[in-house]
Amino acid sequence: MDYSSDEDTDVSDSEMEEYEAQSYEELKNGTRSVKISDEIFSCPYCPKKRKRDYLYKDLLQHAVGVGKSPSNKRSAKEKANHLALVKYLEKDLGATGSPSEPKSDTDPLSECDHYEKLVWPWTGIVVNLPTTRTDDGRFVGASGSKFRDELISRGFNPTRVHPLWNYRGHSGSAVVEFRKDWPGLHNALSFEKAYEADHHGKKEWFTGGEKSGVYCWVARADDYKADNIIGEHLRKIGDLKTVSEIMEEEARKQDKLISNLNNIIEIKNKHLQEMEEKCSETTVSLQKLMGEKDRLLQAYNEEIKKIQMSAREHFQKIFNDHEKLKLQLESQKRELEMRGSELEQREARNESDRRLLSEEIEKNAIRNSSLQLASLEQQKADESVLKLAEDQKRQKEELHNRIIQLEKQLDAKQALELEIERLRGSLNVIKHMGDDGDAEVLKKMDTIIQNLREKEGELEELETLNQALIVRERKSNDELQEARKELITGLKEISNRASIGVKRMGELDSKPFLEAMKKKFVEDEAEVRASELCSLWMEYLKDPDWHPFKFVMVDGKHKEVINDEDEKLKGLRKEMSNEVYKAVTDALMEINEYNPSGRYIISELWNYKEGKKATLKEGVSFLLKQWQVAKRKRFV
Repeated sequence: MDYSSDEDTDVSDSEMEEYEAQSYEELKNGTRSVKISDEIFSCPYCPKKRKRDYLYKDLLQHAVGVGKSPSNKRSAKEKANHLALVKYLEKDLGATGSPSEPKSDTDPLSECDHYEKLVWPWTGIVVNLPTTRTDDGRFVGASGSKFRDELISRGFNPTRVHPLWNYRGHSGSAVVEFRKDWPGLHNALSFEKAYEADHHGKKEWFTGGEKSGVYCWVARADDYKADNIIGEHLRKIGDLKTVSEIMEEEARKQDKLISNLNNIIEIKNKHLQEMEEKCSETTVSLQKLMGEKDRLLQAYNEEIKKIQMSAREHFQKIFNDHEKLKLQLESQKRELEMRGSELEQREARNESDRRLLSEEIEKNAIRNSSLQLASLEQQKADESVLKLAEDQKRQKEELHNRIIQLEKQLDAKQALELEIERLRGSLNVIKHMGDDGDAEVLKKMDTIIQNLREKEGELEELETLNQALIVRERKSNDELQEARKELITGLKEISNRASIGVKRMGELDSKPFLEAMKKKFVEDEAEVRASELCSLWMEYLKDPDWHPFKFVMVDGKHKEVINDEDEKLKGLRKEMSNEVYKAVTDALMEINEYNPSGRYIISELWNYKEGKKATLKEGVSFLLKQWQVAKRKRFV
């Protein structure tokens, strides 16, 4: 059956099913050829398209994109042909590209609705993540990288897991980001199917009943438009698109890319032709230049011969002149010898005159000796006067320095008085705390526990009493925290050499970096390199996605310790010294213990003598001792 004569005629929408059946029969009985080899296929309805060879999956995406395209640019006949091709590929060839092989039921892409709007880039939603409430009422949870590693181990290959935070802390939900390509969509749908199979999908989450564990699904239009923290985040990072729209867009991009590449090839060919023409012209020009070079070389050689001949004549002339000068010099030599004998005679007369002058000088020296002694005495007197002037100047400078020292002592005394007044104010704040100390709270809690055991039946009254006590406990804790903050503020200026002070938890010590750099660079460059390296590791410490820890069993309990196999830490230990490695791991342990969610440096009241966090009582006792010492110094 030959349809070549009517391929350019269109059919109406009402005839699409009939024409689709006819096209399907043509494909099935072999009138239309699709398969080129075991892996390569072609579209029999797009003969003029530049891309003729497809893999099975690519051809299926092309056929679905054209057959189910909502665009009016595609005719009904063209859509019917490609829908028949989809049916033939899925029913008769199957997912592996072999005839009569059944389609795989485990491929999520085969069950995906190509007109359903999904969030793109492909995004998964995770809810009911475990969180913990801290003392200040905020919620914290595990990092996204930990859940991402779990998903990667299950074969879903996400690029990132982003926990969602609000003003109360961790919201218990997160979004999972996948790659933007088709394998990314396959991973996202497999991710959704896996949790649906465990009855932890979207449907189970929105049904009633008790919830346990995490629930996951792929983000769609209703999630994108939802008025919650998940919807707000999805609207910020993505758009709503159907699979067909993305297929069409990719097909358009691919056609445009092929067209651009063809244009580039044509331009390159024209450029190559122009280069060949220029090369031919250059060859002709080069041949002309070579001929001109030969002529110039011959003329040069002739000119060199003329120059050499002229030089020989010039050298002969110089030699003749040299002989004449030699004769003149011999004549002058004889004349100089005669004058030399005359000079010897004059030298003898000069020697006699010199002896007479020497005797006269000795007589004058005796007369001048008395004058020199007087000059020495005058010089000694001048030196004594200068020494007295210098001593007077030094005494004035010592007096001036003494005045400055006394002024500094006066300033230090005034500063000490101001410090004593500040300590008195801090002491009054602590006294106003009254009886709301830790012991009183514990005593009242014991009383409450006894009342609870005695009055189990009085549930409503017990709940009311419990709520009142919780409010009071929170108030007491708030007051204690405020007092601790005030104490930290007052002790910030005290040196770390004191037994009680303020320590910045998670701060990276820069000294080991400087010592390590001094071994490799000069001092100025070492300071710059150390500063840059220290700043880089401070940024690593602040990164919430970097969590180089592991859990080990200690005395039957899980304990979080540094993971020595972490790539960054292994590289640091290999390239730098043990002191640098210890400084980084110490800062990691501190920031993981005191601020694991925020990952920034906080100030803490610290007992440097025992190497642990100081209690409020220890801080107050230390402050009182400092005040008493300052008071005694004031009255001494």
